[in-house]
Amino acid sequence: MLIEVGRGIGGFLTVLLCLFTAAVGGLLIRLQGLLTLLDAQRRLAKGEIPATHVFHALMLVGSGLLLFLPGLITDFVGFLLLVPSVREVIIRQISGRVAKTKADKKDIIEAEVIEVYPSPPHKIKRD
Repeated sequence: MLIEVGRGIGGFLTVLLCLFTAAVGGLLIRLQGLLTLLDAQRRLAKGEIPATHVFHALMLVGSGLLLFLPGLITDFVGFLLLVPSVREVIIRQISGRVAKTKADKKDIIEAEVIEVYPSPPHKIKRD
């Protein structure tokens, strides 16, 4: 697809477009990462566990990788991952599947352990 765009607008403009999306993406990732970090610190200060912030951070890393790869589709997906509401939807989908998978597992076997110690050896009396 990038080659088709290059044919349409020219090679130089295509390279500039790739560099522009990488630069804008880098700035947006820095901003989103900082906001995520500040919100996580705020939640920690309140005594809450900022579990979803870890997933937000992982998606921001993925977004950064996608934005630095050349290509319009990777740029589009990378910019989508920069939108907090899109990340929330993805996190809800993943956590719903994980919870369903955990609920479906019925391979739990309950057991009780009883330790049996052997009796001490008997001494044989000799006359």
